[in-house]
Amino acid sequence: MKETIVRFLRIPDELRESYWQDTVQRNRISLLVINIMIIGMELFNMLRVLFWSRSGLGTLNNRIYFTLYCTLWLAAVLSIVLQRLVRRRQWAVQYGTVLFALIWHVCMNAYDLMRSPEAEISIYMTAILGLAVFIQMPSGYSFFSYGAAYALFMGLAGRILDTGDIINLTIMTIVALAVSLTSSRHAVIRLEQSREISEINQQLQALLQKDPLTGLLNKVAFEGRVRAYLAQEPAALTLLIVDLDDFKDINDKYGHPCGDHVLRETAACLRDAFARADGVGRIGGDEFAAVLFSSSERRAIEQYGEALGQALSRISWQGAPLGVRCSIGACRADGSAADYAQLYREADDALYEAKRLGKGRLHWSRPENGE
Repeated sequence: MKETIVRFLRIPDELRESYWQDTVQRNRISLLVINIMIIGMELFNMLRVLFWSRSGLGTLNNRIYFTLYCTLWLAAVLSIVLQRLVRRRQWAVQYGTVLFALIWHVCMNAYDLMRSPEAEISIYMTAILGLAVFIQMPSGYSFFSYGAAYALFMGLAGRILDTGDIINLTIMTIVALAVSLTSSRHAVIRLEQSREISEINQQLQALLQKDPLTGLLNKVAFEGRVRAYLAQEPAALTLLIVDLDDFKDINDKYGHPCGDHVLRETAACLRDAFARADGVGRIGGDEFAAVLFSSSERRAIEQYGEALGQALSRISWQGAPLGVRCSIGACRADGSAADYAQLYREADDALYEAKRLGKGRLHWSRPENGE
């Protein structure tokens, strides 16, 4: 039971920042509407005292009411101004406004009761219920605000109220508190669901970019990553296309399960050999690609290719070595205005040349406007 109550009242740490942002945004709109209504109503009340009452400000009672109207009117104006000026501590302005509004209605209703014990307590009860419905508050502040307002009201007018009014006031305070707590909990649930949906969407987006067999980037995602980098006018880029030599023979001899095994192992070898790559993808059946957004020396990249060849040679199936090899076509652009299609064509031509020269090697080529 205790754990359930704590979970109901608590704002999870991972949602705390989102909760405050959501609360500030929601309360900003609610308080703007409330403050505009207050400005209009209290302006009417001030004019009523000044021009439409017989005694104007000639009596103490009218001066007290006029002061109360002016005070709430000024507080509403100040709240609107501060919410536009203050950026970092808007929650403080908002909750300060709420607390002031509660205290004002306590004082207003208590004064009515002091003047006439038969007066209704509806002004205060309407205020706390309205704030509970329209203002979002964390549980701690809700307990403090409604508890403090209830204690102040009872302190000022408790001896004037009859038993029925005290019961009604107590029930309404509990109802307002329950509404406020429930509203806060619903906000937390909504943010949790939004967070879960966002995470699911991110996971789905990641899955859409991955090749299902190897877990590498698929062709579209790999190409998109390179194009995005080229659009930023990069200083350097190296594109490599890797093709397994005689992969069809492995499939024909050992079957497609073995072929899939080789492709998965090749992907793992690529990740290890080109650990510094900014993208590794599978762009065809047994064709892979890697891109490095850097100015790595050619010799360093060739060493990555040698490491890949050594790793591939260790791939086996059911204890038997498969003799897997690969050919690599490499294309480098240093500050050039090459696009992806041009770079891919150059790297593919280099791959073809590597195959023609005997396979199992890395061959370089450059765009026409390269070095």
